[in-house]
Amino acid sequence: MPATDKVATGRGLAGALRSRTALLLAFSFAVMADPVSSVAYAIEAALRALNGDLALLVPTMGLVVAIIALVILNYRQLVMRYPQGGGASAAVGEAFGDRWSFIPIGALVVDFVLTIAISVSAGASAAIAYFPSLAPWRLLLALALVILVGAATWFGHLGRLAFAAMTVGFIIVSALVLLYGLGATPQPVGTITDVPGHPPVIAVVLAFPVAMALATGVEAPSSAIAQLGQLDDAGRSRFGRVTLWLTLAIVGTITLGMTLEAAHLQVGIPPEDSTQIAELARLAAPGPVFAAFQLVTALLLLSAASSSFQAGPGLLKALARHTNKQGDTVGILPPALGRTNTHHTPYWGVVLFIALACAVTAAAGGVDQELVLFYAVSVFLSFLAGLLSMALFSHRDGRRGYLIMNIAGAAVVAFTLIANLSRGLPIISLAAALIIAAVLYGAWVGAGRPRGIRNVAAEAEEMSE
Repeated sequence: MPATDKVATGRGLAGALRSRTALLLAFSFAVMADPVSSVAYAIEAALRALNGDLALLVPTMGLVVAIIALVILNYRQLVMRYPQGGGASAAVGEAFGDRWSFIPIGALVVDFVLTIAISVSAGASAAIAYFPSLAPWRLLLALALVILVGAATWFGHLGRLAFAAMTVGFIIVSALVLLYGLGATPQPVGTITDVPGHPPVIAVVLAFPVAMALATGVEAPSSAIAQLGQLDDAGRSRFGRVTLWLTLAIVGTITLGMTLEAAHLQVGIPPEDSTQIAELARLAAPGPVFAAFQLVTALLLLSAASSSFQAGPGLLKALARHTNKQGDTVGILPPALGRTNTHHTPYWGVVLFIALACAVTAAAGGVDQELVLFYAVSVFLSFLAGLLSMALFSHRDGRRGYLIMNIAGAAVVAFTLIANLSRGLPIISLAAALIIAAVLYGAWVGAGRPRGIRNVAAEAEEMSE
């Protein structure tokens, strides 16, 4: 081969490598927006459950991150099995039959609504922490953000790069806050106690399920890889697995960093019109960095809400009756839910999610901490279904190591789910998911039990591109 051809080939390979690396980073940081944004309220939720005991906050959040690692290990297996996407609904459908796929699908619908509600509420909290004069308008501000983000989705999807940029911005400014905090002087802020209400071990065991809202979104790569149509199965699987590990590394580092710094600087349960991480940033960093931190926190939270405004109506669009590429009429929901505008947005689905998210936000008074428990229940129902399915596959395939991991994951997830349900009102999330699953099952039966329902999550992701 002539030297010029070798140089050209080398440049071509280098360009392809750079292009694939850029795609991986854009995909990974966009997909992890949801779990990264959960840092805004999960640590505070744990501290409230501990009655303000900062000494127990570190082991509690350490346990939360360890459980997320266990869930990610299991979902890595799921990504390898379904490189074309599909997540828990695909696994449940294959393991137990299509009819059971509606349980994780129902949980997904509830999860999307709650993601919007808690994200805009936390976004309002971030704004109020910087502008306390907005406090009397908390609920109106949160409802306005629901409508604003939903309306923005109506006029076209934000690109993957925009979501990635929001995530990267939050990571960078959070790192600055943590670095400044190393030299800050401890100064007690908010409510701090050394009486968690239970013996230490029991207090941690009861508190960590509340903070498992941090795990929401870690399952996203298992379905989102369906967007990567430019890659083959091996490439999609690799992107999904790398994204899972990156999510664990980044969410774990920021969470534990914020937790350790809060304990060191003595930042307790915040005043009514602030948040724990806002008080931490206010104490640790100079004014401009604090302002930047509140800004990137709010933007990341609104990005997470926007992502669910895409995914939720997209899922309903995939479930709506439509004609597929083969010319067959498929779907189980009214065709109106699949109608799109000139920007390819399923507008009736967006309207429905705006209405549902506004109702949930209003019920919580625009307070994100009121929604944390409900949030953890919906996603953990989907986790449990997926892990039980993977345990069945591991048993069938004689893979003892994977089986032990699947059973361990399912046991921890089940405990978390039961612990949160035992608090009473979060059972509403479970009931809502099961009711939606039952309604979808009825529509499926009425439509003649069409095949392929287990793959609807992957189809929704493909449609979003």
